[in-house]
Amino acid sequence: MKLIPLITTALDKARTLDFLAPLAIRLYLLPTFYEGAHAKITGFAGLVQWFGSPVAQGGLNLPAPLLMAVFATAAETAGCVCLTLGLFTRLVSIPLMVTMTVAGLSVHWSHGWAAIAGKTAESTLRLQGFMEWLAQNFPGRFNYITQLGDPVILNNGIEFTATYVIMLAALFFYGGGKYVSLDYWLARTSANPRTDLSRAGA
Repeated sequence: MKLIPLITTALDKARTLDFLAPLAIRLYLLPTFYEGAHAKITGFAGLVQWFGSPVAQGGLNLPAPLLMAVFATAAETAGCVCLTLGLFTRLVSIPLMVTMTVAGLSVHWSHGWAAIAGKTAESTLRLQGFMEWLAQNFPGRFNYITQLGDPVILNNGIEFTATYVIMLAALFFYGGGKYVSLDYWLARTSANPRTDLSRAGA
């Protein structure tokens, strides 16, 4: 059959666009780490206090909270710059994965997997009861609240952090991609392309 060779040829030609995947991952992660870095820089003192406070007081009770806060802030700030430029992509993905792993285990793990509570969760059932009461007693407020979408309960599970770690792992293994990353152009201008830390020019 000629169909299989045609499909194989088409798939091989599609590889010329393989730079779009790492670019999309970088652009997807950028707002997340920007928000995180901005919040940590502007509220650094509170971050240190949150890291070091006992769990009973709403903290994380992490060891060396100042050092941990500095590491998290530096990792996400560097991540914003490097993901934007596609610079040292493989290297910067390492501290970002560590930061996300720590966040997942210390903050989100105890809440299970889902980031948004499912329909069978107790919290969602309580929300539904509240929305029914609101619709019956204050229909005007109900319409205002639901105008832009249905309210949900934030479950705060590890779903999002695990997703970020997986995406960062892809960047670690495959780099920032061709054409639209500085890693690629640095590798092209290098006398020895094997020194490229991003594998973008491989």
